[in-house]
Amino acid sequence: MAKMRTVDAAVAILEKEGATEAFGLPGAAINPFYSAMRAHGGIRHTLARHVEGASHMADGYSRAADGNIGICIGTSGPAGTDMITGLYAAQADSIPLLCITGQAPVAKLHKEDFQAVDIESIAKPLTKFAMTILEPGQVPGAFQKAFQLMRSGRPGPVLLDLPIDVQMAEIEFDIDAYEPLPVEKPKASRKQLEKALDLLTAAKRPLIVAGGGIINAGASAQLVELAEILNVPVIPTLMGWGAIPDDHQLMAGMVGLQTSHRYGNETFLQSDFVIGIGNRWANRHTGGLDTYTAGRKFVHIDIEPTQIGRVFSPDLGIASDAGAALDGLLELARERQAAKTLPDYSGWVTECQERKGSLHRKTNFSNVPIKPQRVYQEMNKAFGRDTTYVSTIGLSQIAGAQMLHVFGARKWINAGQAGPLGWTGPAALGVVRGTPDATVVALSGDYDFQFMIEELAVGAQFNLPYIHVVVNNSYLGLIRQSQRGFNMEQNVSLAFENINSPETNGYGVDHIKVAEGLGCKAIRVENPDDLPAAFDKAKALMGEFKVPVVVEVILEKITNISMGVEINGVNEFEELAESAEDAPTAILTKA
Repeated sequence: MAKMRTVDAAVAILEKEGATEAFGLPGAAINPFYSAMRAHGGIRHTLARHVEGASHMADGYSRAADGNIGICIGTSGPAGTDMITGLYAAQADSIPLLCITGQAPVAKLHKEDFQAVDIESIAKPLTKFAMTILEPGQVPGAFQKAFQLMRSGRPGPVLLDLPIDVQMAEIEFDIDAYEPLPVEKPKASRKQLEKALDLLTAAKRPLIVAGGGIINAGASAQLVELAEILNVPVIPTLMGWGAIPDDHQLMAGMVGLQTSHRYGNETFLQSDFVIGIGNRWANRHTGGLDTYTAGRKFVHIDIEPTQIGRVFSPDLGIASDAGAALDGLLELARERQAAKTLPDYSGWVTECQERKGSLHRKTNFSNVPIKPQRVYQEMNKAFGRDTTYVSTIGLSQIAGAQMLHVFGARKWINAGQAGPLGWTGPAALGVVRGTPDATVVALSGDYDFQFMIEELAVGAQFNLPYIHVVVNNSYLGLIRQSQRGFNMEQNVSLAFENINSPETNGYGVDHIKVAEGLGCKAIRVENPDDLPAAFDKAKALMGEFKVPVVVEVILEKITNISMGVEINGVNEFEELAESAEDAPTAILTKA
């Protein structure tokens, strides 16, 4: 056995558990841990400009590829509380993430020592496990348990709080004798899946709702194969977007009040059976439950047993990992296919394809200032199938989800449930760390972009190139639109006459100067015809300088994006597409 500091043991455990990408800020109470990382050399650390930014970077890294676990590190006190929003975003979307904080000495935890806060109690509601480690000998076991819990069942974040004297203490530890604990995931039985498939094949117009759990399980290929064998259309949720490519003939569109397609909602309303796999029936997806559930039966498969029945009671609920359930369903479907006992859903599929070929929103506007719909049209043209989009909340995210195209798992990375403003930029940096060869394109409104704009400097310092499209209407646009029901527009305009940057023409903050001042490149676009050249230039600048490139698009100030309170009552505020020229990048179907 070797004698070593607890922090040296902890860093060795990180490497053995396969978590070697860290984001954070050092401080006095966490310096021993940083010294262990330096001595070890196997943990890459990216210095953030804000600790909340570090947590979102770690979150983005975890979401970027199967098996990733990002680490965020901060000192005692406010560093931990700053990371709470990051823990919330990860917990809400079932993302594994390890948060490590420094802490005052054990003997002073009750004495209101400088920057001593009970971060364990604060973090517990937003993590699968939070622990202030009071005994040095507990450090290896606490890390071992943390990794097991992050990966088991419904994934999620954990927080380990390390008092500085615990970090400095020496223990006996042998990394060769350390083994990760087994990961525990429920698995559906054959009998359960037979009942689910019996309900599906008894229906005339079935659908598969594909949730983010399928992407978390790395099971997108199984989903597509199952859909193809059954010949059943698929409705991805916002978190499951990309599990089936947008141009697949069985991709029937997204459903919901905001981030949805007209054809997706119409197809869902015509269905008589839905099997949800790895989804949670989010309210932005369902709208009113009476409308959503009327006239159809439901099977719900989810890794977390208490998710089943939480929103509404299904006809059949099955607790299972999405990948395990899809593997079992595939086995049964192949057997029935060979026995020629599967129903013929070709007529139903044709109906869905016809809706997908006709029910589109217009994007081909030539207005100046630019209408946001045109921006997404040009993004579809400029960025290829392998593009990874990163976004969080606002009219930009909603309209982007309605009009952009996603062609694979983990190519739409979105803080879906929490939706914290400011998440997009730092998360995109984490995605670049996780997929350095990918083309990463972030999408923000002006306020989301301003929330953590300082993190652009991280991309410049560490050469983390991506393109950040900022659609700027100088408004809190989503809040302005929601205030229409109150007959007001109160405290949502960000516009002001910037006397130091008259070129902003009353749009307030000069994002170009700020981005360049933080070491990045930036382009401003005011005419829609200039968008293709701007995106080409952004790609060239990103390749040449290896830094984030901001493309700011000056929008019309007032735009209302399609949304409603029921899936059969979405308000369409703009013109609808009447011909292919009105929506030239809309995906119809792929035979």
